[in-house]
Amino acid sequence: MKDASPAPVYLKDYTPFSHLVDEVHLTFQLEPAKTRVISRIRFRPNPDASAVPLRLDGEGLTLLWAKIDGTAVTPEVDEAGLTCDVPDAPFLWEAEVEINPEANTALEGLYRSSGMYCTQCEAQGFRKITYYPDRPDVMSIFTVRIEGEESVLLSNGNPVASGAGWAEWHDPWPKPAYLFALVAGNLVKHPDRFTTASGREVELNIWVRPGDEGKCAFGMEALKRSMAWDEEVYGREYDLDIFNIVAVDDFNMGAMENKGLNIFNSSCVLASPETSTDANFERIEAIIAHEYFHNWTGNRITCRDWFQLCLKEGLTVYRDAQFTSDMRSAPVKRIEDVIALRARQFREDNGPLAHPVRPAFFVEINNFYTATVYEKGAELIGMLKTLVGDEAYARALDLYFNRHDGDAATIEDWLKVFEDVTGRDLSQFKRWYEHAGTPRLHVTEDYEGDRYTLTFRQETPPTPGQPEKPPRVIPIALGLLGPNGDEILPTQVLEMTEAEQSFTFDGIPSRPTPSILRGFSAPVILTRPSSNSERAFLLAHDTDPFNKWEAGRALARDGLLSMITKGAAPDDLYLDAVLTMARDDSLDPAFRALALALPSQDDLAQSLHEAGHTPDPQAIWDALETLRQARAHRLQDLAPRLYAQYQVEAPYAPDAEQSGARALANAALGLITRLDGGTQAQAQFDRADNMTQQLAALANLLQAGRGETALSAFYDQWKDDRLVIDKWFSLQVLHAAPDRAAEITRALTEHPDFTPRNPNRFRATLGALAQNHAGFHHASGAGYALLAQWLKTLDPINPQTTARMCTAFETWTRYDAARQDKARDALEDLLDLDGLSRDTTEMVTRILEA
Repeated sequence: MKDASPAPVYLKDYTPFSHLVDEVHLTFQLEPAKTRVISRIRFRPNPDASAVPLRLDGEGLTLLWAKIDGTAVTPEVDEAGLTCDVPDAPFLWEAEVEINPEANTALEGLYRSSGMYCTQCEAQGFRKITYYPDRPDVMSIFTVRIEGEESVLLSNGNPVASGAGWAEWHDPWPKPAYLFALVAGNLVKHPDRFTTASGREVELNIWVRPGDEGKCAFGMEALKRSMAWDEEVYGREYDLDIFNIVAVDDFNMGAMENKGLNIFNSSCVLASPETSTDANFERIEAIIAHEYFHNWTGNRITCRDWFQLCLKEGLTVYRDAQFTSDMRSAPVKRIEDVIALRARQFREDNGPLAHPVRPAFFVEINNFYTATVYEKGAELIGMLKTLVGDEAYARALDLYFNRHDGDAATIEDWLKVFEDVTGRDLSQFKRWYEHAGTPRLHVTEDYEGDRYTLTFRQETPPTPGQPEKPPRVIPIALGLLGPNGDEILPTQVLEMTEAEQSFTFDGIPSRPTPSILRGFSAPVILTRPSSNSERAFLLAHDTDPFNKWEAGRALARDGLLSMITKGAAPDDLYLDAVLTMARDDSLDPAFRALALALPSQDDLAQSLHEAGHTPDPQAIWDALETLRQARAHRLQDLAPRLYAQYQVEAPYAPDAEQSGARALANAALGLITRLDGGTQAQAQFDRADNMTQQLAALANLLQAGRGETALSAFYDQWKDDRLVIDKWFSLQVLHAAPDRAAEITRALTEHPDFTPRNPNRFRATLGALAQNHAGFHHASGAGYALLAQWLKTLDPINPQTTARMCTAFETWTRYDAARQDKARDALEDLLDLDGLSRDTTEMVTRILEA
């Protein structure tokens, strides 16, 4: 086993780059295996930096020649770049390198995807294209010439000239190298136009492979809605003459916000009712908005260094969540975001991969594109907005854009605009950025006379490298309900700043029921003694949608924990409460569908672990199955009514109203399937005219054990659509019984359509195994061994995807000794791989150190 991860890079060691870059001219002579890149870069000494030899980053490059002010030079070249003596004055650097896009399976830098040239430069991919100071605080204006046989040649900015076999692009806005983009291929476009608030016409295009033109309309409408929303809500207008999106099959991430040329994983932009589910449509809308919003929060204002990644990502995730809330149901969006936060970020925060929202160090920056940076980073923006208020937030954002346009900014810059606008001292709030871990908020209460007192105590468990955690400022949104369910205290925000703090309310005529942390006003774990009857009361009466949902979830979770640890029967109080909720037609159908979902297996495993129990994945799976069956019987009269009531007769539309109706109808179908063995599901599968209905029916048939014929029919129907076949792979693994999950996954890896070279297909298959909790953690250890085996295969091909998939193992220490031994063996076997990448070495080492 390797001894340690590579050496870390520290925030405290940041120094400015030795030189400023005034302009960059790049010429690409495209050839699949021998692309030539000629660079002409104007440097001048940075007055704020020390005078040192020029150091440029570069990996996997063949340097053909280099010149300074027209005179040939011979730099000192190593594996990570080159060093060269330069004049103590402005100078012109010129160089030519050769690279091999065809062999670039890591999908970083310039690579080929099914015959198309494309790039991915965030975080440090540009150094695989040419020698350059590949860091976000070095910003410059780029002009790019592309020479190639492809019919479409695209780069950042505006097109300035073109001819047979060449095109030139100029981006007038200074940008760091990570925002550089190039695409060349035989593509077709879905065009449109947008008129900005100031009356400027912008050309819009979504570029796709021939045959995908019919899947662009929704993405284009989502783009135009995003542009209009950003003008209306944030006052941000688009700043180029053209905006291009390109769909790429082989892409490590969801999408990339390159200035004026967004490159998207095809799964995040291509959509049609026949091939995409309602969830796909909503995700596409959100991702298109996210990448567009980066034009200001990420591009015009970027981050000084990669330690500030949360500055651009947290703010942009928050903005795309606001957008989705305005386009769809705000309460449902908030609940969905919290479900995802708890499933991914809380798990990360409470394990060996815990790190602050702004890390103090990293080994491989690609490993810090995490839920903590993105989702928890967005939660911090929301808390800040809650603390200062909507009006002050708007003024602070205006100041941020005005003060830092064209800057590479820091978290300190971000907080300073709020301090300047509000006069507040945000030094305590800054702790949220500097300290890892999820705070626990313990609550006690006292009622005497007409005085009601709530006492809160906060604590944050130790995390790697941070044993002690000082108190943070926590905004606690609170309401009080009377005995009849009336709201006797409307929502107000309590600001907790001490380790322990009490808040008193006078004039309360009877003992109230508190509704604490409304809207999930802070990313904390709330601990308060509560009875099931109180939870049922909140589920019935709470006016806050999030806490209404939370009460039902807690009721279900506690009942399941009793079933697992005590052998209890399903809780009648929960079954009655969920029946009352489900039949309430005044509630949003989408909300009811969410409220019918049970806590995840991983959520239950973490709850058991924190309560001092050793989770048994099989027992968790069994308890969930028992409760689902009991609930189906309790709702057997209601489920057919809901199923019929919420069938959508109108032509398909992926809007909030229809999506909510289908979600509730398909939740009802899940109940019905447990009673009729799949008869109704088969009927829905046979008549489905959209992917939402077809896939829901297929999932229910698999659950009922009669999905083989439907699986075969589904494959035959969609075998030529790569994105739908990803669903086919994933569904079989997700719905596999625990004792067959690894076996089914292994069989799918032998299918002719499986390939580890496509990240989407790999995640759809091996990623689905990691999500099948009881299957992956099966006592045999087969899930651990299979995933580790495939990660060994993938690492030499694509280190980024490999490293991210390692997170499946991050909770290995909460299980029994036998499972721990099998997980450790799998991880150590992976770590012993000769030539294991930096990305994967760091992740496995950190996980094993738990």
